[in-house]
Amino acid sequence: MARFDPRGKVNRALLVGVPEYDFKQPEHPFGVSGDLGAVEHNLAGLEQALREGGVFAEDGITVTRPHTVDEFDQQLDAAVDAAEGLLLLYFSGHGAVPSTGDELWLLMRRATIVPGDESVFRGATPWKGVLTVLSRSRAEQVVVILDCCYAGNASVAWNALGTAQRQRTSLLMSVQANNRIDAGDGGSPTPYTAQLARFLREGLSGKGGEVGFVELAQELWAHMSEHHTTLREPAERWEPQSRAATSGGDVLLAAPPVRSPDAPPAQEIDSAPDGSGGGPSSPQSPGPGPAPARRPAWLGRLRPLTGRRLAAAIGVPAVIAGLVATGIVALDGGDGAACKPPLELRLLTDPDLEPTVRKAAEAYLTSAENTSEGGCRRAGITVYSAGAAAAVAAFNRQSDPWQRPVADDTNPQRDIGPQPDIWIPGSSASVDRARTASSERTYVALEADPEPFAYSPVVLAVPQDPAAEPVAERVGALAALTDALRKRQPTSEIRRTDPENTDAGLLATVGLYGAGAQNPAAAEQGVAQPGPPARTGGDLLCSLPDDDNADKRTTALIPEFLLRTGVGCNSTIRVRRMAEYPVDVPGLSPTFVRVRWLGPERDKDARDGAAERFHAWLTGKGAAAKNEAKTSASAVRGGLAVFGNDGFRSASGARKPLGNGTEPSADKGVVFSNFGALDDPGPLTGPALPAAMTAALKGYREANGPGRVLFLLDSSGSMGSLWEGPGGAPGIISQSLAGLGERDEYGVWAVANEPNSSRPYSEVLQFGRYGRKEAQSAITANAQVKDFEADPDKALVAALDYMRQRGTDGRGPQLIVYITDDEDNKQLAEGGRLGALLQYLRTGRRIPVVMASLDSAGCDKGKPDAAVSEASGGRCLDTKNDLVARLRDEVARTGTGDQ
Repeated sequence: MARFDPRGKVNRALLVGVPEYDFKQPEHPFGVSGDLGAVEHNLAGLEQALREGGVFAEDGITVTRPHTVDEFDQQLDAAVDAAEGLLLLYFSGHGAVPSTGDELWLLMRRATIVPGDESVFRGATPWKGVLTVLSRSRAEQVVVILDCCYAGNASVAWNALGTAQRQRTSLLMSVQANNRIDAGDGGSPTPYTAQLARFLREGLSGKGGEVGFVELAQELWAHMSEHHTTLREPAERWEPQSRAATSGGDVLLAAPPVRSPDAPPAQEIDSAPDGSGGGPSSPQSPGPGPAPARRPAWLGRLRPLTGRRLAAAIGVPAVIAGLVATGIVALDGGDGAACKPPLELRLLTDPDLEPTVRKAAEAYLTSAENTSEGGCRRAGITVYSAGAAAAVAAFNRQSDPWQRPVADDTNPQRDIGPQPDIWIPGSSASVDRARTASSERTYVALEADPEPFAYSPVVLAVPQDPAAEPVAERVGALAALTDALRKRQPTSEIRRTDPENTDAGLLATVGLYGAGAQNPAAAEQGVAQPGPPARTGGDLLCSLPDDDNADKRTTALIPEFLLRTGVGCNSTIRVRRMAEYPVDVPGLSPTFVRVRWLGPERDKDARDGAAERFHAWLTGKGAAAKNEAKTSASAVRGGLAVFGNDGFRSASGARKPLGNGTEPSADKGVVFSNFGALDDPGPLTGPALPAAMTAALKGYREANGPGRVLFLLDSSGSMGSLWEGPGGAPGIISQSLAGLGERDEYGVWAVANEPNSSRPYSEVLQFGRYGRKEAQSAITANAQVKDFEADPDKALVAALDYMRQRGTDGRGPQLIVYITDDEDNKQLAEGGRLGALLQYLRTGRRIPVVMASLDSAGCDKGKPDAAVSEASGGRCLDTKNDLVARLRDEVARTGTGDQ
């Protein structure tokens, strides 16, 4: 395994510890449980180990004990700005999670915990925000070490990082998710950090030698898993967690001098299974967390507390109330058993559905159906989304690499997320599209409900001024509705979301192409727009208010429910829209799918039970829900109430709005006409047929014929640290080839200004047609960093000239992709070179340029990359988001390949 060696580079280590807290129980009812004397020993021991490790210079290590979040932010910003090689962040102190979620918060000295339905942590910083700040660092590798309660919960935000950030960010967590660890006696380090410092100081063998992240994580797990956490009854095995950077390489953290074989063995620092206290030569109790160092007998009668039960804690002693206020623990029902960590279900859904599904999952967490008789949460749910076409393809033919990734270009775990327990696609037809043919081998089984549980038609969201008023004129064939709209307002434009990313976008495409998917090219002309389509309906509606004139003339093909829920932008600046109902566009039909993976399934019975309880609550199909419906005036409860409040309709019968007529929702004030929709537009179109969706997607990919893509690869000297592995620049190009087929043409240029060269590039891959493996092999073999600077403007002008010459036949779309670290952009500021380039991009036939910046701030407003992509009608991508996945999408829109 290749290992990144940071020695000799500008490295920074920020050691953050919070040994003392200003607000503690019982003096302060909303304070933390107590000080953490062990943290002071952690800081001293780890600082010593790093100074002796040979990686960090004398001025490269900063130790801080922040009183406030502002102090922490200042120190973090300074470390992020300074580091160029390795950036290491360590935190030890109180960690906490809210009562209705799993996000980790790091508590500073002046922290307090305010109770409520979801606990509020004042004076604390969210771990997700820390990751965001770390993502803008120029450091080649980032390593984070967390020694606190609930440290394992940090993995959720790490999993959500963009591909480029996961490829350089490694994470050590002192304990598994949803576990607390004892604060210790304060006279010695916590066992996790004690062992960590020992390995860094003495080597993994105890005799010195290099210490890499991967082996360090393995050794820490092996050592700590022999012992147990102490704040659960019965005690659980202590299992530290880790996430190694996905680049496939390792990172050197220390290189202590090699000890003589005759040297005496190092003194053992261990922890006992019972968590009893002790000094360096005796067992220690587990590490810091929100619990007293010594537990009185009644503390064993604490269990997790949901938001609704907080009021019951008002009469308890102040020392208990402080723990209750965290939303984490509550008085036990009398059997003395503490709550175990709830089993976590993974739920994959369509990007358009994600906000509503997330609301439903959050409501379920604190519901009676998810609460045991003892008051413990029975299950947690992690909700995430992925491109609809990619999800279907992964289930259909990538179930093996989803379980065991073996290649850089096919890795659903990276591109989609973890293997789900539940899938809720936007259309019931997607389930059949995702199933593998019976003759093919598969490692996944999809058990779908026979019917969807909710419905939302895909509508034309027309600005109010040109919208038709009579109900009869608001229902009809899509072509008739759009023709009538253009007669009322000749300047009208129609936009549809990306058919690759959401089922709603693909359903709209089914309607646009008509029966048999005839003449996709002509249909695409009717929805043509500058730049790529919006990824979701919410993104589409949010982007229109940026231009008042565009907002007033643009009609959006989106799911009807988005008119009710609004989106993430300011609704007061958006033109009010009225829904028109095309009867030949299939509707959105969310369907519950239980996903089962081949082979032994961990916690199978418990997982089945948790999934079934959520299914019954979400869809109203369980026995309890049916019995309630017979005796209650309201038949819409649980998840259907959440979907009804967000503007969804019943999935059966006349598809009346959930919450109207015979199916009132919890929010009886919801009336569809209040947000531009019709309560009863008449018969609505049912779900699509799988064949129609498959044909429409194929037609969309091939609508304009084979494409042409020219990749420009910055190969200047500064790219050396961004070159190797799947996250390096050549690897990013190789992964994006998934969007190109054998009929597409493409090539790769290396951009570096060699002395006396007549052109500002050299060919890595000659322009032509290739099989994917052939092209990837050539790129790997021929792409090399050279110790020269690049001329971005000269390279782009040469690329434009080349592509314009090849595009004289008028056949197929074209695209230029420039992958760069932006180090040479400073040359664009000289002599008006950027202005001249932008003018050239706008002159003549425009060819979109995707600027793919390996700098997290590369696409910030006013930066050259943003200006170039805007002038060309392309898109700017940087590492603040998932650059690899987004680039693959851009290339796929030009090519005829699949994902």
